[in-house]
Amino acid sequence: MFDRRRFLASSAAVALPTMIPAIARAEKAWPAARTIRVVIPYVAGGVSDSVGRRLLEQVGKDLGQSIIVDNKGGAGGTVGTGEVARAKGDGYTLALTAISPVTLMPHLMKLSYQPDDLVAVVPMMYSPIYMMATTAFQGKTLEDVIAQAKAKPGSIRWATSGIGSVGHIMLEQIQAKTGAEFIHVPYKGIAQTVTDAASAQFEIMTGNPFGTINSLIEQGKLRLLATTGPKRAPNQPNVATLAEKGFAEANLTSMFGFLAPKGTPAAVIAKLNAVISKEVATPAIQEAMHNTDNIPMHLSAAEFEALLQKESKNNASIIKKANISL
Repeated sequence: MFDRRRFLASSAAVALPTMIPAIARAEKAWPAARTIRVVIPYVAGGVSDSVGRRLLEQVGKDLGQSIIVDNKGGAGGTVGTGEVARAKGDGYTLALTAISPVTLMPHLMKLSYQPDDLVAVVPMMYSPIYMMATTAFQGKTLEDVIAQAKAKPGSIRWATSGIGSVGHIMLEQIQAKTGAEFIHVPYKGIAQTVTDAASAQFEIMTGNPFGTINSLIEQGKLRLLATTGPKRAPNQPNVATLAEKGFAEANLTSMFGFLAPKGTPAAVIAKLNAVISKEVATPAIQEAMHNTDNIPMHLSAAEFEALLQKESKNNASIIKKANISL
C-alpha cells in the first residue's frame, strides 16, 4: 500500500542534500550578469555624489560588474531611501546615503518606510559641516549672525539641504540656545543651494565640503564662519568648530555609507563590505576624501549597524531635549 507521508519524508531527505549546495551556489554566483543599481537619494553634484561615483567606478571593476548610479533627491534623502527600502533584497539595489534618513528623519516625520526595512552594509566616510555666509551677509563672524538674528528676527535666511536635514537640526539647536530667529530655506539638495549661494539669494548656508563649495570659498563668494566635528577640519585649521564656539549640541557631522534592503543575503553584504572597504582604503579614494575634508571610515557591517542604532538613539534624545518638531 502506498504511504504518502513516508514517501514525502523520504523524498525530502533525498532532496535536502542537493538543495543546500544549490542555495550556496546561488549566493556564490552573486553578482550575476545583472547591473547593480546604487541610489544616491540626493540631486547630482553633492559630496556623496562626487566621492561616491569615483568609488563605485572602482568597486564595479573589482566585482567585474556594471554599476549604475541613480540620483533620486527629495525630502532630505527619504524619497530615494524609501525606494531602496521597498526593493528586493537580492544585492542588486543599494543606497549610498547620509545616515540621516534612517537615524534622524524617522524621529521627525512619518515616512513610507521603517529604518529596519534597511540593513547596514558598509560606511564610506564622515564629513564636517561648514557654516558659511554669502555676500548678502554684511557681518563677519558667527557672533554677528546671532546678534543680527536676535536684534532683527527673520532678517537672516539660512539655507539647508532640506527639512529634517542635519543642517536644519543645527539651525534649531542654535535658535533654541540663543533665542535668535532665522528663516529656514530648505532645498532638495546641495546643487541648487550652491548656485543660489553664489548669487547671494540668502545670507547663511550649511553644507558638506566638496569641490564647488571650496571653489566659492576661494572666490570669496562664501565665507566660513565655523565647521563641525571632533576637531577642526584638516584643510581649515584656522576655523573653529561649533563646539569651540560654545554650541556643542549643534556640532554635528554627516556620515555616509551603503545600505541594502532587508533580506539581502549575509554573504552578499559581507562581500560588498570587503570590496568597498578595500577601495575606500586606496590612495586615490583617500586623496579624494582628504581634498574635501572628508574622513574615511572602516567598519564591519555589524559595527556599522551598531553605530546606526547609537546615532538614532542620540538623535531622538537631541530632538526631544530641544523640543524640535516639523
